[in-house]
Parts: sequence; C-alpha cells; structure tokens
Amino acid sequence: MAFNETVFVTGFPGFLATRLVRRLAAEGARFILLTLPQFIGLAQLEAGQIAGERGAEANNFRIIEGDITKPDLGLSTNELERARRETTTIFHLAAVYDLAVDSAVAAHVNVEGTLNINNFAKSIENLRRYHYISTCYVAGKCEGLIMETELHHEAGFRNHYEETKYLAELEVNTLKTELPITIHRPAVVCGDSRTGETAKYDGIYYLIHYLRKWPGGLTLLNIGNRDVCLNLVPVDFVIEAMVALATDDRAIGATVQLADPAPLTTHELFDEISKAIGGRDSFATVPAGIVYPVLRLPFAPKITGLPHSAVPYFFLDQTYDTTRARELLRPHGIKCPRFPDYVEALVNFVAEHPTLG
Repeated sequence: MAFNETVFVTGFPGFLATRLVRRLAAEGARFILLTLPQFIGLAQLEAGQIAGERGAEANNFRIIEGDITKPDLGLSTNELERARRETTTIFHLAAVYDLAVDSAVAAHVNVEGTLNINNFAKSIENLRRYHYISTCYVAGKCEGLIMETELHHEAGFRNHYEETKYLAELEVNTLKTELPITIHRPAVVCGDSRTGETAKYDGIYYLIHYLRKWPGGLTLLNIGNRDVCLNLVPVDFVIEAMVALATDDRAIGATVQLADPAPLTTHELFDEISKAIGGRDSFATVPAGIVYPVLRLPFAPKITGLPHSAVPYFFLDQTYDTTRARELLRPHGIKCPRFPDYVEALVNFVAEHPTLG
C-alpha cells in the first residue's frame, strides 16, 4: 500500500501517535508533527529513529512546535499557512488520557483542543480525510450493547475524561456533512500482541501487577466478574485498523468501534492471566458483591494497585457493537486478536520491564 499523503498528526511523540507514524512511514507518508514545546527533543529523537528504521528521508518528518489548546494551534502565520497548504490527512490523537483528570484541564485539552483542530481541518483546501481518535467510553454510564451509530445520550459519565471525549466527539460528528471524517473509537488499549510492548501500565495491567505480587496465593481466588466484560484491544490491531481505514473511502463518514467483538469477562481475564503467571486457573471466586465495596475502601489502592478511578471499569455492564468496523476491516485481512493468544506477551513484557521509564 502506497500512502502518498502529507499527514498532520497531533499527540506526537505519544505512544499511539509514534506507532502510527512508524507504520505510515513504511508506506511512504510525509508528516507534519504538532508537538508541545517540552517534547520537541524527544520528538526529534523518535522521528530520527523512525526515519532510520524505515529508510525514509529525514525531511519527511517535519516537527513543528505548537499546542492544540491555542488559537491557530500556537503556530506562526507562515507555519500555519504551510501546514494548511501541504496537509491532506489529519490524525488527531492528542488528548488527556487520565480517568482522574480535573474537569478544567480535560475541557481545555479534549474539547477546546478538538475545536481548534476542527477549525484547522475546515481551513484545508485539499483535505482528503480527517481522522478523530475517540474512545468507546463516550458511552458513559449507558448499559448493554453500544452501537457504532449511537452517540447522543443522557446517561451521565463516571469521570471528566469520558465526558469531555464525548463532548469532543459531538463536535467532530457535526462536521461529517462538511468534511471527509472517520471517527475511531478504541476500547481499552493494551500492549502489542506480538511483543507486549506498551508505554503505560493501566487497564488490564492493574490486574497483571496484582497477580504478580504473590502468584502462589493471589491466583487462587478469582476476583473477576462472570457477568461483566472488559474489552481489550492490542495496540498493533488499533494501528493496523487506522492505517487500513486511512486509505479506504468506504470509511468516510463512519464511526468505527475498534473493539474485541467477543470480549472476555473479567473472571475469564483473571484466569487467563493466572495461567500465564502461575500456570493454572483460580480455584474459587470471590462474589462481586464483596469485591466491589472492598476495592472502594480508602486503603485498597495501596494493596491492590488499582486506583479508585479505575474500579468501575471492571464492573461495567457495557459491550460494543463492531459491525461496521468488521465490515470495513475484513477486506484488509484485519481482525482483533483473542486475548488468550497474546496474554503471555503482555505478562512477559511486564516481567522484563517491572517499571516504565
């Protein structure tokens, strides 16, 4: 696949954005990488490494200092005009990915920042596609099956992250009649299904770290729930899906949920991790009616490593329709791997990297 585009990327050199740039660079893309001032040095290192790995020209990676929360993205007039003139594809990944984020910070970055990117997108004459990276959790406190076609609701939210990503997606969604937009909603992103590589230990890693503390004892009692799923997607699947849809005109106007169509329950996830760490399933299950209130106790995070802000996601009665995503990705030969097939890669990476720099 040749990708003869100039791609404007926000969120570089974050984990997802860096993986995306590395993958698109292999297809010959050129990049304008909007980077916060404090990350310019790291961005230059990452871009140089990618150029070397892919045998790409160094001038294919133009790093520009800016900020999505500022008018005109904090760019000079000349830099802004050049970006408008050269950009053909936008990938907007920059956001605050923190379940405990303050409301003002979340609104400033996730909502106001997206409004600024929307304005930038509307000013590009030769825009071929605007990709907005949202999350399945725009569904907030809605229960049951969440359709890809659903967005508006009044169910409420568990935190400011969910709420501001919802408000931001609303703003992007309204532009679908004006611009060629694809909205991507990943579920809980974890490490690479082949190498286990990740940049952040959250989500399923709370459970992995918990079981690694005392495999011989903690794996005996399953604290998962047989009725609730935690939808996990490895980062390589998410990136491959986004790259495939970037060249597929059928995805214009679509909202796709990049989720596992057959997610495991948290009880099943516990046992799969137990087998990968301790070599066996659990022997008994602690009732959810006991587990949830215990995890909410003030001292619980110090013992389990699971912050209070993350507890609800292990008891969330919410699943995600992936019909449109699967229809679009099937011709590209892309599908979400099953957790049992890559759990060992995740566990082994954690064992080799107990802490992340």
